[in-house]
Amino acid sequence: MRVRTTSTQRTYRYVRLALIGATVLVGVAVGIELVAGASLPSISAAYYGPAGPVFVGGLTAIALALLALSGRSVEQALLDIAAVLALAVAYIPTTVAAGACEPVLRCVPPDVRATVVNNGAAVASMVLLGAVAAAIIALVQRTASRGVGATIGVIVSLTVAGVAWALVSPESFLARAHEVAAVAFFVLIAAVAAIAAWRPHAIGRRGVLLRRMYAASAVGILSTLVLIVVGLLSGVARSGFPVVLVGESVALALFGVFWVVQTAELWNEPDPRLRE
Repeated sequence: MRVRTTSTQRTYRYVRLALIGATVLVGVAVGIELVAGASLPSISAAYYGPAGPVFVGGLTAIALALLALSGRSVEQALLDIAAVLALAVAYIPTTVAAGACEPVLRCVPPDVRATVVNNGAAVASMVLLGAVAAAIIALVQRTASRGVGATIGVIVSLTVAGVAWALVSPESFLARAHEVAAVAFFVLIAAVAAIAAWRPHAIGRRGVLLRRMYAASAVGILSTLVLIVVGLLSGVARSGFPVVLVGESVALALFGVFWVVQTAELWNEPDPRLRE
């Protein structure tokens, strides 16, 4: 028997599948580079290598999917903010150790900075225009609310603060912005997973399993971030162990697991709404 679906439901499914696919795409591209013999200190360092275009493109696709996904109030707001942070992670590269970095040990190489400025300005402009468009659409559709206004306000504030940071202290911005955005992104995703674990589920074994998997994703992502910090501060990274690479890989895998589980749970949701 053919299962009937609505156009909205099919789009909802495809966006979720695209998000999972983009996550796998980034993981595979970085994995191929590692197998080929590249010595990557982190997944983010793939920006500078053969996997660079897939890294940037994959994170851009993830950001767009997060913006497009339906959600439930606070979850939707967190995903919208996480989408902007994903763009920052994609287009503001991490620092690398290079001869051109003297007198510092790590930096964004000079030959890459023009690209960062160009891409960063374009992304910031798009985000601000998108925020204005979102506000207008909310007013026209009569879906404006304090939550919508707060979300738009946070996104605009983060973008303006990032631009101001880059203008006032470009060296500090290039040295720290990527890591700040990456940590904030995973913290928000962990928060969304925690909310998913907390909200009501179907009674029975399936509901218990879903709750546990969401909770495991949230705790796993936060624990991974803590272990990365501990590894860096304790000197484990200086011993040659790729602390950041392993930590980012685990966090990315847990990010993918969360979306696979939630996609399976909500696959048959008949008519997803943007907000309840």
